[in-house]
Amino acid sequence: MTYWWIGLGVLVLLAALLWQMARSWRARGRRQSDIALPEIAPDGLGTPSIETDGFYVATSRAGDPLDRIVIGGLGFRGRAGVSVHVEGVRLEIAGEPAKLIRASSIRDVGRATWTIDRVVEEGGLVLIAWTLGETDVDTYLRIVDDPTAVVDGIRGIIPTAPRAGTSTGENL
Repeated sequence: MTYWWIGLGVLVLLAALLWQMARSWRARGRRQSDIALPEIAPDGLGTPSIETDGFYVATSRAGDPLDRIVIGGLGFRGRAGVSVHVEGVRLEIAGEPAKLIRASSIRDVGRATWTIDRVVEEGGLVLIAWTLGETDVDTYLRIVDDPTAVVDGIRGIIPTAPRAGTSTGENL
């Protein structure tokens, strides 16, 4: 009989933890209501200069790699198709509509070593610094093939000359 009460207590505790986690996630979304939703990629994009598979890791506020953006389908890691077009970067995260990071909104591109919940080898992440509405954000990708080709491809569509160099998770 005592074990039944202990089991019930554990289940109640787990349910309370799950409820609090969901509540916190929704609260983060409300706090980010001032951030514009990412643009859905149109069907008529030109031929990509680079097209590869990889993993979407996270998008965070620029300069704060621990402040994950959760709105507009950017909250969860997942497999992703990445293609670079003259119009911008098409990001196809599994289970989400494809997003477009317009070339005109990209501030810089480079490599990083860490972000929220992910640490990799030196320069193992591609970091796209861009502006989402009025908010500067950083998007982190883990590219399966050659990340240098993706960085160079994105660098080629940025309207202004980006700074050279590598990042270790810091803002470019």
